[in-house]
Amino acid sequence: MGAPVRPYPMRIIAFMIVFLAVAGVSSAERSPDTGQGIRTIVVALDGSGDFTSIQEAVDSAKKGDTVFLKPGAYRQDVTVHSKERVKLVGAGRDQVVLLGREDIVGVLHVGKWPYGATDVEISDMTINEHGGHAVGLFNGRGVTLKRLTVNGMLFSQQVQDARIEDCTIGGSETTGVQFADTQAVLVANFIHDNDHGVNVAGKSDVRIERNVITRSLFEAVVVNDKAKAVVISNTLVKNGGGAAFLGQSQSEATGNVVGLNRIGFLIAPSSRVHASYNSLYNAEHDYMQAGNPNHPAPELKAQSDIMGDPYFVDPGRDDFRLRGDTPLLRVGTFPFLGALPPASKSSQ
Repeated sequence: MGAPVRPYPMRIIAFMIVFLAVAGVSSAERSPDTGQGIRTIVVALDGSGDFTSIQEAVDSAKKGDTVFLKPGAYRQDVTVHSKERVKLVGAGRDQVVLLGREDIVGVLHVGKWPYGATDVEISDMTINEHGGHAVGLFNGRGVTLKRLTVNGMLFSQQVQDARIEDCTIGGSETTGVQFADTQAVLVANFIHDNDHGVNVAGKSDVRIERNVITRSLFEAVVVNDKAKAVVISNTLVKNGGGAAFLGQSQSEATGNVVGLNRIGFLIAPSSRVHASYNSLYNAEHDYMQAGNPNHPAPELKAQSDIMGDPYFVDPGRDDFRLRGDTPLLRVGTFPFLGALPPASKSSQ
């Protein structure tokens, strides 16, 4: 005869009831921390989505959610703050345009004093400036911008781990990208037609890599104050100046093509610059020392520099790829200098 079956204690029965109740909750109601219940919130001007207001959609987003913008020209401004791991994604930079409002300076803001934002990603749309500003990043961490067209200034202050990648940024009457006390990576962007291309100021620490920066009225890159910058494998071309290293800044400049500017490098005696394996081909001077006035400083030339025509495919049409007969292949540890791979023979 088998042993008698003992009844479960009441506390175990109560635990089982709670467990089964929790297990029966639908995935849409579970915490995003579990990897479930993550939503895509749709914004559409014609009312076919969840919201017509981008701001209302962003405000409703929880950790892990994506706010998706259907095609349209949105005369709205947007502030993303007090959010973590939220994405704002457009249908494409040629299909979604943020225009801002008449009473607000700037159009897209990520972070807001004192709230900030963490691990926010924004992609695939065009943002037009309003009041001189297009995008502002403030007091955030882990902010990623990619595949954006920004018409106007992109400003970043006190942001950690920012990444700006594969964007087109231009048309600012001041600076295309301004970093103040920010730690960031600026990689593979096309930055054009600004007064200054990129300004790294304050105590910023920025890596500037594989960007094409062109048609700046003044310098393509300025590193100032006590900022640190690594300027590597960029094409700085058709600007007033290639790069200026000023103040007490500390920089490394290597593997760049600095050509068709009025001036190549402008270096202040108070700054520290390690330059190597750069190609320089500029109208007036390749190296100048900052002073009152600035004066030519050919003695600053690095032994590893390559001077002379880089052999662009078609600089008149802004095709800054290197021709197959360029002298800028296999230089130092670089397979090629500058931001753009050499053109194939069939495309030249």
